[in-house]
Amino acid sequence: MASVNPFNLSDSEEEAERRPNETVDIERSPSDGAPGPPHGNPFSLSADTEPPTLSSNRTSPGGEGSVSVAVTSAMAAETRISVDGIAAQLLRDQYILTALEFHTELLETGRELPRLRDYFSNPGNFERQSGTPPSKDQVLGPGGPLNRAGSISTLDSLDFARYSDDGNRESDERVVENEVPSHERKNYKSSAEIQEPIRPLEKRALNFLVNEYLLKSEYKLSAITFSDENDDQDFELWDDVGLNIPKPPDLLQLYRNCGTPLASPRDTADVSVGVELTDLPGHCIDPPKKPDLSHQQQTEVVQELEYQISLLNTEKQSLAEQIKKLQSEIQTLKRTVSSSPPSSLDLGSQKTSNPFSTDPLSVPPTDNGQCLDIRGDSVPETKQDPPSAQIISQPPTQSHSKLKSRPPVKFDQPNRKLSPAFQQALLSFCRMCTDSRLGAEVSRIADSEESVMLMLGRCLPHIVPNVLLAKREELIPLILCTACLHPEPKERDQLLHILFNLIKRPDDEQRQMILTGCVAFARHVGPTRVEAELLPQCWEQINHKYPERRLLVAESCGALAPYLPREIRSSLVLSMLQQMLAEDKADMVREAVVKSLAIIMGYIDDPDKYSQGFELMLLSLGDPSERVVSAVHQVFIPAFAAWTTELGSLQNTLIPSLLARIEKLLMQGEHGLDEHKLHIYLSALQSLIPPLFAVVLQNAPFTSRAQLNGDIPAIEVTRFPRPASPLQDVATIIGSREMLSALLLLYDYQLEQEGTTGWDSLLWVVNQLLPQLIVIVGRINVSSPTCVHEFSRFFWRLCRTFGKIFTNTKVKPQFQEILRLSEVDVDTSSANDILCKATVPIYATGVLTCYNQDEDRKLLVGFLEDVMTTLSLSRAPLDSLKASFVELGANPVYHELLLTVLWYGVVHTSALVRCTAARMFELLVKGVNETLVAQRVVPALITLSSDPEISVRISTIPAFGTIMETVTQKELLERVKMQLSSFLEDPQYQDQHSLHIEIIRTFGRVGPNAEPRFRDEFVLPHLHKLALANNSQATEIKRIDVATQLFEAYSALSCCFISEEVMLNHFLPGLRCLRTDMEQLSPEHEGILSSMIKECEIKIENRGMADAQGSMSIASSLVGEDAKTKFLSKMGQLTTSGAMLANVFQRKK
Repeated sequence: MASVNPFNLSDSEEEAERRPNETVDIERSPSDGAPGPPHGNPFSLSADTEPPTLSSNRTSPGGEGSVSVAVTSAMAAETRISVDGIAAQLLRDQYILTALEFHTELLETGRELPRLRDYFSNPGNFERQSGTPPSKDQVLGPGGPLNRAGSISTLDSLDFARYSDDGNRESDERVVENEVPSHERKNYKSSAEIQEPIRPLEKRALNFLVNEYLLKSEYKLSAITFSDENDDQDFELWDDVGLNIPKPPDLLQLYRNCGTPLASPRDTADVSVGVELTDLPGHCIDPPKKPDLSHQQQTEVVQELEYQISLLNTEKQSLAEQIKKLQSEIQTLKRTVSSSPPSSLDLGSQKTSNPFSTDPLSVPPTDNGQCLDIRGDSVPETKQDPPSAQIISQPPTQSHSKLKSRPPVKFDQPNRKLSPAFQQALLSFCRMCTDSRLGAEVSRIADSEESVMLMLGRCLPHIVPNVLLAKREELIPLILCTACLHPEPKERDQLLHILFNLIKRPDDEQRQMILTGCVAFARHVGPTRVEAELLPQCWEQINHKYPERRLLVAESCGALAPYLPREIRSSLVLSMLQQMLAEDKADMVREAVVKSLAIIMGYIDDPDKYSQGFELMLLSLGDPSERVVSAVHQVFIPAFAAWTTELGSLQNTLIPSLLARIEKLLMQGEHGLDEHKLHIYLSALQSLIPPLFAVVLQNAPFTSRAQLNGDIPAIEVTRFPRPASPLQDVATIIGSREMLSALLLLYDYQLEQEGTTGWDSLLWVVNQLLPQLIVIVGRINVSSPTCVHEFSRFFWRLCRTFGKIFTNTKVKPQFQEILRLSEVDVDTSSANDILCKATVPIYATGVLTCYNQDEDRKLLVGFLEDVMTTLSLSRAPLDSLKASFVELGANPVYHELLLTVLWYGVVHTSALVRCTAARMFELLVKGVNETLVAQRVVPALITLSSDPEISVRISTIPAFGTIMETVTQKELLERVKMQLSSFLEDPQYQDQHSLHIEIIRTFGRVGPNAEPRFRDEFVLPHLHKLALANNSQATEIKRIDVATQLFEAYSALSCCFISEEVMLNHFLPGLRCLRTDMEQLSPEHEGILSSMIKECEIKIENRGMADAQGSMSIASSLVGEDAKTKFLSKMGQLTTSGAMLANVFQRKK
């Protein structure tokens, strides 16, 4: 039995590289070591015989070819073509069906031909693979040009180790697999008891085929469910599976093929057509005893490895000798250099040229044959150089061609007298393939940089599709270097196309590698080639279906901006990015577009593009994605502001344009302000504060006197608000923290000592910006918390950026002049209109809170006390004061300060001020911790609840209700409960209509969220009493007011879980009393109350049967029984207005 080399490649891979015009009579088996028998060979097989199995896979590494044994028949009279030759001719002539039938007949007789087996087991021979278009030298399949695929490519025989990053694993597993006969391996893999667990790639491949089968069979719902359960896989593309092979046939085809008759279990070898010697007619050869195949293969493997070791040892000795020789030459060269004047030295192949040279002389236009071609019979004779290095003076631009000056290689010629024809025929038995595309590349060794580039340009398009997707970024340096230096524009374009399509969905790291390569390419080739070669690749992918590819385009535009021609940068690239910003649906792509636009704004120098940049800023600020808007503030606005600063348009154009848009918005929004647009414009203004301050510093009278010499104090950490990005840091805009520190010292001194005379940039802020902002503030709606918060944050950042001195001397005086607070002179007629506007909360929360020193806090306390007093005495609306308390109360730092202000109101001599203080406690209770509530709030409220004025006592009820809603301490709750009980049960309050209205309104507001025990034992019983008492109310107006409030309260409380006892004793009786009032006063509400009463009665009757369903919520009847349990489980936490529930019942009616 001939030896089998386990390290050989698959037969189909070798066969694909054979010469396409090879004739039948010299056709070799892919496993044969020698060519097939020619015509007229007396040792060829007869018509009734077949070739034996005695041959080897291929030549050994030492060049020892394995000779196939030819069997002759005594009766042979004519030449017989080998079976493998017939198969090769059928495949070459595209007789696929005939070849398939021939293959089937061989299998049925137990003989397998490797050529046919590999051809029909490779799906790449029957399906076109997507990717780079095949070259003219590429293998043609039955459907046209086909990309190469390995022979091991079907699902049942796929070797995943072949695609592993570990190169040794593949060889090791093949050695082990070859130790077992092929039919035993198949049985082993198909055994259910010892079957290996499914691998991830196998699972993804099977998932793809199953989904494909479901779709083809119209099982659409199953396909959708299957796709949802495997959401990590893209079922539209086979490449997403991760296997570097063509897509296999569908499941139906695989099922039909699995029934193909297998070879008989006789021993066969993967060489030619395997038959037994005993099958030959006659007894021309004595059949040898069959050895143990496994043992024999192991022996052969050991021999092969020992032979490899001997080769490596020989190579090691040869390299050691070469090292010694080179070291001696180096010493000779050193002595030569030291004894001669410095000049250009030719060091042969050791000297390398600059690979990035752009000199036209260093890039010849064609190959010029600068390759060592081993296809010829002999090496052309050239004149040899002396053994020692020659000193040749050459221009530096010719350094790349020094490789051609090395001496030709000399070989020892044997002292033999063989004819050239015989010698050539003898050498033909060496299995070399030089007629295929790959064989031609291998046979020519490049000996210059230019020929290397040409070779890489030819080979890379064939290498890339066969590299794992996860490892393709390793090819980026090779692709870029070749694209930079290749002389042919068409080849460069193809290579850059490969670069941008290298990875289907590149992740962040892979995109960074590609971008880094693009920048390196741009630096090397210059702006003209970047425009001509790189930009078209970006334009082609601007509408790619994968967002990762569009993201690569957006990032590339920004990265390449510094290396593009200025006219292209401000026209084509800007238009591309503008289109992507307006049309792309992926947030991450638009975010990258905004950042690239910012880079464009940093390099653009065409003033006519200012309006386009302004519109892009507004468009991106209105983006629905927060990450896009964040990128605008962090990157785009600082870059755009820097450009407008250079144009001198920041103070003259940009900021006034935003202020004008805000004013126009306020004029149009008298009946409904568009708060989103207001937020866009105001946030843009806020991001322009750092550039504005930098302009003030850079155009100050003292700027030229700023010195960096000496000890410059460090800037306080809290001097400036924290910037959203480094681009918004004033130090970055100025240039350095040292320069900023020096300017700040001069800035503070100038404001304190020398004033602002001649300081135009600061005077614009003081005389134009601040007055216009204060006017705008006075026109916004004070009842809008969003508007108040936005302007408060803006003034806070403005004051903190411009400093404490500027705030105290320039900002506060302008606000104080407008407010004019005075308790003595209270204008009751106009009710101090200015104090009712948003100016009060914005001044209090945006200006007075900038600095937290004692004097600042005292000023804030005094201002709030004055506002509370003035508004109370003038009986003006308290909206501005409430807005101030809400904004300040959101920060726990100001809770003590606000309680101090309220205590001032508690002890004030005016009952109006005390009423206002009681109302303000309701706003403050929700944000204050329970300790402060117990120590400061409750005592103050109890004090007010015993006030001589009944109006003051009534004003405390909402605050007491809020405490019942938010506090959990039992002691506090009991104190509040006692106080409310005194209001309800004390005879002096029986006729207090206002008090009853306030209590009912408070119960309806806090009842759904209060403690259930408090609601059942206190709220519902007292509502019942109030409803019963209202039936006997003589005054119709008062009766209607109470009934309306009771209806709202009962509607809100109906969503709560109410026990059966409370329902029977208080809730239902109260509803019946209320219905009595509504029948007479408001018939439209009577129907709703009747339906509410009916629902409650039904639920009480079915309570025993419906215990598992929980609640008596009336609204639960509107939903199905299955959803009722989920609905009722949330009712105890739900806050619902009575008006809403009333509408629900009205719709049901």
